[in-house]
Amino acid sequence: MNNKAIILFDGVCNLCNNSVQFIIKHDRKAYFKFASLQSDAGTALAGDDQIPDGVDSILLVKAGKVYTESSAVVRIARHLDGVWKLAAAAWVIPRPIRNTLYRYVAKNRYRWFGRQNECMLPSPALKERFL
Repeated sequence: MNNKAIILFDGVCNLCNNSVQFIIKHDRKAYFKFASLQSDAGTALAGDDQIPDGVDSILLVKAGKVYTESSAVVRIARHLDGVWKLAAAAWVIPRPIRNTLYRYVAKNRYRWFGRQNECMLPSPALKERFL
């Protein structure tokens, strides 16, 4: 996938789906491709042992490396348009603190934001951004 990066996300999580829509809106250069963890592409990446066991929220696969938790979020922010790129400044917060906050939100995401019975389907205009 040359210079592109893949964001894997929980396709039934409302927070994750809204995050994907936010990223698409603020990624005008279409740097990111997307796949839900429940999709064939997500399952294939997991089968290739790229995805660590037990990870069920957002991940970033870039240049053969997998980034999880807050490291994925900060690396994604680096490629967003406009002021959102500044969110990457969270890198200065020690990873254990960032990841503790990330895990707290991830653990409660269904309770706070809800979940869907099925993965979201991209619109025809966005279909090429999804694997």
